[in-house]
Amino acid sequence: MNTAVCDRPYDVGPARPFLTLPGFCPDFGTTLKLEALNPAGSIKLKTAREMVASARADGRLRAGAALIESTSGNLGIALAMVCAAHRHPLTLVTDPNTQPQNIRHMRALGAEVVVVSGRDANGGYLHSRIEFIERHLLAHPETVWLNQYRDPAGVHAHRRDTMGEILDGFGVPDWLFVGVGSTGTLMGCLTAVRERRLPTRLVAVDAAGSVTFDGQGAIRHLPGLGTSRRPELFADDGSFTKVKVAESDTVRACRRVARDYGLLPGASTGTALHAVTELRGLIEGGARVLVIAPDLGERYLDTVYDDDWVTRTFGPAVLPGLTPQTRRPGQRHSAVPAGPQMGTRHA
Repeated sequence: MNTAVCDRPYDVGPARPFLTLPGFCPDFGTTLKLEALNPAGSIKLKTAREMVASARADGRLRAGAALIESTSGNLGIALAMVCAAHRHPLTLVTDPNTQPQNIRHMRALGAEVVVVSGRDANGGYLHSRIEFIERHLLAHPETVWLNQYRDPAGVHAHRRDTMGEILDGFGVPDWLFVGVGSTGTLMGCLTAVRERRLPTRLVAVDAAGSVTFDGQGAIRHLPGLGTSRRPELFADDGSFTKVKVAESDTVRACRRVARDYGLLPGASTGTALHAVTELRGLIEGGARVLVIAPDLGERYLDTVYDDDWVTRTFGPAVLPGLTPQTRRPGQRHSAVPAGPQMGTRHA
C-alpha cells in the first residue's frame, strides 16, 4: 500500500503529500499532489531555490548582490524567503491581481514590492512588469534578473524534484495535469516523462485569456496561471494536450472541492481540476489521474471564495449551488465591501 497517498485533507503532511478526491469523476481516480506543504506555501519554492542556487554556483549571483524578479505572488514569497536566507536584497515587481496579503508577506520577508498598474497590449500585466524591470536594470546594471520565464533552473527543479516525488510517492500516473504560468513545471515534467519513456499522458492547463498557447490576450483576474507574453521556456512539440479554462469555471471547481472534500484549493488547482472534468470522456475507466496543486486557497479568500467578488467579477450565475459565505444577521448578500488597500509602492 502506498503510504504517501491519503483520502482526507487533515491527514496530509510533508510525508503524505497526495490526496485523493473520491468520486470527483466517477469512472477513474483523481488525486492531488499538494505542493503547499512547505514554508513558502507553494510549488514556487522549488523554482526559487533552484534559480538562486544555480546562479550562485555559476557566478552570475555574487554574495550580497541585489535581485529583481517579476511575480504574480507565489514566486515572490518563495524568492523573498530564499533571498533573505542568503542576504540578497530583492525587488519584486507585481500587479493589481496580486493579493494584498501576499504583498504583505513579501514585504515582511524584507523584499521591496513594486505594483505595476498599467495593462499591456494583450490586456495583462506581464509586459508591463518586464518593461519596468528592463528600465530598472538600465538604471541599476549591478542588479541581477534571474527571469523565471527564461531560466532553465526552474525546469531542472521540476524534472528532478517534482517528477521524482511523483514517481516515488504516487507511482506512474496515467494522466498528469499541470497548470502553466512561467511553464517551468510543465517543461520539467515533460522532460522527465520523455527521458524515462513513461506512458503518462501530459495535459497542460492554461487560463482563458492567456497567450501562452495561442490567440489574442484578454483580461484575467486571478494570479498564477496564464501570461500576456509567451514564456521563453515554453516549447510546444505537440506531444501533450492543451486545455484552456474560463476563470468562472475555476471558481466553480474550487468551491466544489471546498464543499465536498473540506479542502480549499488555490485557483491554479481549480483550473486544472476543471480540465479533468472537460477531458473525462477521453480518460479511460480506472485510470490514475494526478493533478499538481501548486498552492492552497487561503491566498484566494478575497477572490475565489468571496461571494461579492465573484458576483462583481463573473456575475451571480456562478454562485447558485455553491456554498454561500457565512453572513452576519441582517447583512445583505449584495453588500459590496470597500476594496482593500495594498499600502505599497505603485509604478
